[in-house]
Amino acid sequence: MRITIRLFARLREIVGAAEIARTVDPGATVGSLWQQLAREHAGLGEYERSISCAVNADYARMNRELADGDEVAFLPPVSGGQETPTDQPAARPPRRASRRTSATGRAEAGTISRSERCSTS
Repeated sequence: MRITIRLFARLREIVGAAEIARTVDPGATVGSLWQQLAREHAGLGEYERSISCAVNADYARMNRELADGDEVAFLPPVSGGQETPTDQPAARPPRRASRRTSATGRAEAGTISRSERCSTS
């Protein structure tokens, strides 16, 4: 069976390609495909417990059996964003929403009118 494998982020760097084709035997699973890749590419094995996978754009488990023509995607875990460099100012916090009124003088949707506010007395 012919399978297309798509790799993302660090996995793509380790293998050296974003997409590879592979022939597998009938009865092969996503997990057996991953094991085969991990044996061929040092460094992939450390991601075994943390990767996500999808078959034909639907998330799948490692025990999912593959069919001829399937596209299997392996995705490494995603971490937080990049830190702001110290020589650049941090992004401004969002501005506070101001109370807006319509042409009729009524508060617009999403705002609190004076009559709706909680009383402190």
